[in-house]
Amino acid sequence: AGVSTLAGLNSETLSPQLATCNAAKATAGLTCCAAAAVGLGASARGKRSAKKRIVCQARGGDAKGALVVIAGPPAAGKGTQCEKIKEKYGYVHISTGDILRENVKNGTELGLKAKGFMDSGALVPSELIVDLVKDRLTKDDVKEKGCLLDGFPRAPDQAEAMVDAGLKVQKFLVIKVPDDTLVERGCGRRLDPETGDIYHLKFKPPPEDIVDRLVHRSDDQEEKIRARLQAYHSQIDGITPFFKDVVFDIDGTGKPDEVFTQVTEGLDTL
Repeated sequence: AGVSTLAGLNSETLSPQLATCNAAKATAGLTCCAAAAVGLGASARGKRSAKKRIVCQARGGDAKGALVVIAGPPAAGKGTQCEKIKEKYGYVHISTGDILRENVKNGTELGLKAKGFMDSGALVPSELIVDLVKDRLTKDDVKEKGCLLDGFPRAPDQAEAMVDAGLKVQKFLVIKVPDDTLVERGCGRRLDPETGDIYHLKFKPPPEDIVDRLVHRSDDQEEKIRARLQAYHSQIDGITPFFKDVVFDIDGTGKPDEVFTQVTEGLDTL
């Protein structure tokens, strides 16, 4: 409308040729201003988007740099799900045991500190474990692929130390299975001492010709299984409140593929 008015005024006071020329100039000027405004807006949006990406990367919020924790009681099938997660999402699978052994073996500063506690028979402090985890998360493979942290945090003080250290967890997967089901899974397991294979009397029966040599491990006795379950429940109940906004419960009573369908529902949102 502004261009039309300006062109109209020029046509009343100037020659037709000058009016046409001035109107064209006005149109070009306004078009240029509009383009500049669009350019500034796009630039501002670009800066905001870039800033958002930087913040997201700093906290591991993009899919590639995601930090995922998986927890579950003994015999819940956590190991199977870890393998499936690695295969589908490509996350680097990390356990604190692996980190400890690697740092001690390589003689790193943190590894030497941990070795001192381990050699004396003492537990490695949670703060030192968190430092080891933080160091591992700075490696290029984790930055590129993301991380599946298995079996950590194991206790509320470790969860608190993670939060205090600024380790941002994007998803905390918790596999849930009734204790009686877990006892049945555990008590039925048998080890073949010659091959190292694990069988189950109900769910994965061994060949008849090797049954007599199979071993029922002491850890697979009901009393010990229930003791481990009690310890697990006492710890996990104090851990999950630190990650309540990202906890994703999984029903682990189904077949592995059925359980993994639930896992993908939790991870596909990242």
